[in-house]
Amino acid sequence: MRIFPSAPLSGRYLSFAEREEIALLRAKTCGIREIARQVGRSPSTISRELRRNPATRGGLLDYRATPAQWHADRRAKRPKDAKLATNARLRQYVQERLSGMLVAADGTAAQGPAVQWKGRRHGRRAHRRWANAWSPEQIANRLRLEYPDDGSMRISHEAIYQALFVQGRGALRRELTACLRTGRALRVPRARARRRGKGFVTQDVMISERPADVDDRAVPGHWEGDLILGLGSSAIGTLVERTTRFTMLLHLPRMDGHGDGPRMKDGPALAGHGAEAVRDAIAASIVKLPEELRRSLTWDQGTEMAEHARLRVQTGLLI
Repeated sequence: MRIFPSAPLSGRYLSFAEREEIALLRAKTCGIREIARQVGRSPSTISRELRRNPATRGGLLDYRATPAQWHADRRAKRPKDAKLATNARLRQYVQERLSGMLVAADGTAAQGPAVQWKGRRHGRRAHRRWANAWSPEQIANRLRLEYPDDGSMRISHEAIYQALFVQGRGALRRELTACLRTGRALRVPRARARRRGKGFVTQDVMISERPADVDDRAVPGHWEGDLILGLGSSAIGTLVERTTRFTMLLHLPRMDGHGDGPRMKDGPALAGHGAEAVRDAIAASIVKLPEELRRSLTWDQGTEMAEHARLRVQTGLLI
């Protein structure tokens, strides 16, 4: 007879002792909430356990600890075959909608979902593959509508992402990553995304570290700046003195070579509002003022202020 461990590998999962207690309380016709209260688990955990791990050999859905533990151990075995690798019909369904090459029963191309363009950084990408493709979330939700009674035609959006990105679970063609809305071929870990930031922004230049006399507006010479973008990547800068509200506009003309050829990724900021152009424009305007009116400058964390350290040396402003 198989001996089950008294405690699971993680407290997240039910142990064999907890399943024995659930079986005893269930035999006493206790309700789900009463069982959850006595076991110290959430009612949803108890409800899921009774639904997923009943003893079915006798033809009834009675709950017993030993069969329940066997069912749980069987599902926990790893490695496990990916669902898209074993279900050819589901794999074809997902691939057709990911690629946007959906064909109706009469052989005509079916219209895919409308992809909303949010206007972030780039133009309308109608020529890109994801313009007609379905997202993994749309595919997972659509399966429940088209196959309400077929449990084999179910998959989560996370399983689709793993089939595309995770090595060893690649049931889908790797080139389908180009059909995702992000367009990236590798997944960005959440920890890396949280660490991502602006390297030029340090704690000593945060707004919380500026002098207290800046907030009360009693002493002139403290400025606030911002960048205003217009059509065609045009821009002007503004400098506003906090006490008197005196405003200066910064002229930011386009640099030589702007518009002469296609835009180059990570190329020079020819539109005229890059870090060097903004630094030079601020320095040219602020040095004309007396030193008593050049105390500090407050700006947001835009990349146009990446040269703030040099600007501080040139003008003597606290930034």
